[in-house]
Amino acid sequence: MHASLHFTTTNTPPSSSTLPKNPIQITRSPTTQITCKILINPSKKTLPQKTQKPLWPPLPPPNTNPLLPQVNPIKPNIHQPRLNPLQKLAASLLNTIETSLIEPLEKKQSLPKTIDPAVQISGNFAPVRECPVQNGLEVVGQIPDCLRGVYVRNGANPMFEPAGGHHLFDGDGMIHALTLGSANRASYSCRYTRTSRLEQEAKMGRSIFPKPIGELHGHSGLARLCLFMARAAVGLVDGSRGNGVANAGLVYFNGRLLAMSEDDLPYNVKIKGDGDLETIGRFDFHGGLDRPMIAHPKVDPVTGELHVLSYDVVKKPYLKYFKFGAGGTKSRDVDITLDQPTMVHDFAITQNYAVIPDQQVVFKLSEMIKGGSPVIYDPNKTSRFGILPKNNVDESGIQWIDVPNCFCFHLCNAWEETSEVGDPIIVVIGSCMDPPDSVFKEHENNPIRAELTEMRMNLRTQESTRRALVPGLNLEVGQVNKEVVGRTSRYVYMAIAEPWPKCSGIAKVDFETGSVTKHLYGTGRFGGEPFYVPKRKNDSMGNQVEEDDDGFIMGFVRDEVDEWSELVILKASSMKQVGLVRLPARVPYGFHGTFISEQDLKEQA
Repeated sequence: MHASLHFTTTNTPPSSSTLPKNPIQITRSPTTQITCKILINPSKKTLPQKTQKPLWPPLPPPNTNPLLPQVNPIKPNIHQPRLNPLQKLAASLLNTIETSLIEPLEKKQSLPKTIDPAVQISGNFAPVRECPVQNGLEVVGQIPDCLRGVYVRNGANPMFEPAGGHHLFDGDGMIHALTLGSANRASYSCRYTRTSRLEQEAKMGRSIFPKPIGELHGHSGLARLCLFMARAAVGLVDGSRGNGVANAGLVYFNGRLLAMSEDDLPYNVKIKGDGDLETIGRFDFHGGLDRPMIAHPKVDPVTGELHVLSYDVVKKPYLKYFKFGAGGTKSRDVDITLDQPTMVHDFAITQNYAVIPDQQVVFKLSEMIKGGSPVIYDPNKTSRFGILPKNNVDESGIQWIDVPNCFCFHLCNAWEETSEVGDPIIVVIGSCMDPPDSVFKEHENNPIRAELTEMRMNLRTQESTRRALVPGLNLEVGQVNKEVVGRTSRYVYMAIAEPWPKCSGIAKVDFETGSVTKHLYGTGRFGGEPFYVPKRKNDSMGNQVEEDDDGFIMGFVRDEVDEWSELVILKASSMKQVGLVRLPARVPYGFHGTFISEQDLKEQA
């Protein structure tokens, strides 16, 4: 899961036993000053803190051989000209303003848990260093034959210590890749996605770009934003190349793996022949894309099209819909009229429609002037869904249907049905969250609930119904079989988000029978989003067919007691574990992933 506020400006490795197991520990004094230390051996040695020290000093770029203690920053690929005397003077002045005015203002603020670094990047949420390819991993059980390829999962992994507030969604994007081969062979690597933002900050050796959620709130947030714009105006930073972190979603489309966050264009990341990762660069679909896209585009399994939303928090139209053909050609934008900028983190498609949520979490930049966050819950707004024909060239055919008091951060699937009297029905399955702004605002006396919910919308009567499918159980970040996206599906595989925000297992929900089958990881073991990979068989004619629920579920799991990470593989039909891969390094809890088959890897652009 991920959401952000974005803005623009112009202008032979050692064994796993040598890897640090202990997370970065961040403590907060009564004056809220952050102290950060990396524990190499808690009983013997502690490294002192230094201002703006990288949380995990990164390795040099890919192709570095030994996995040694990291002392060299990422080498930026971008060229930055030498500063002229005026720029040097401006840089010195702006640095003074930051250290003498903005940082003291931030330290006076009492941070809620949602943006407190001591909470947001502690334990297994803490960042890790890059890891070049590690081969010959221990495999327990059996890797199924249909899982030949690479499982990749995205997540936030901040390079530098936060100066002020930090939200989990603010970290730099890092992709963890596990390659699964024949004869139970497995290898692992993880790399930062080398965004323009990351490369510029690596060159400067500190955090420069404002953190959209952790810093951009209140008066100090306005000051941070003005400081960044001033630096951009005199050429100290370049925001024209994008300022996104690419830490949330992953999609494989038209021969490219795309890493996404909704504050920028996607980044093309190539999976190399040895299983390592290489950032190719910011990808604009050969000039077709000139605006950010959300981190949850939808691939239609029948047409091969990629359906996309893009939102803007400053100027109208606040929302646009468009799609890319199977060959990558972009359609024209469809402007969606909204009264105010709304967080649209996810959406759904059916065979004929795009299903667009317009819910109660909105952006109100004026709240920053009042000292608050620009991301707010609007209780006076009625949640609704827009049902837009996918082939429309404008919004004239959209139907808005109210679904009161509904906020779904993630939607699992949607499809079309016909009622008993012949009315067209749109069915949407998603996790309804209450309180709606729980991810962004602290609610001490109101524990978060995220219930798997079915919403049914009648296109003739414009009426809707809503019911919890699994009441009382927090289920989030779910997956259906990708071959039935937009079509009627029977099963969904959900992360059991308890104790929130950790995930203690996976639940398979059967829409037809209402049954729920759980797989719990065990005491002190937690994971994240499960990913379903179908198992295909040949019919009597030699054609590939798929048996529903006859695939496999995979996901990263962290054992917080024994301090190791692993990939767990379950057989979906029984929800029993069939395989496990022990990983050579700690894998933090992250966001979304995907699986790329051996055949698709051969066809990378």
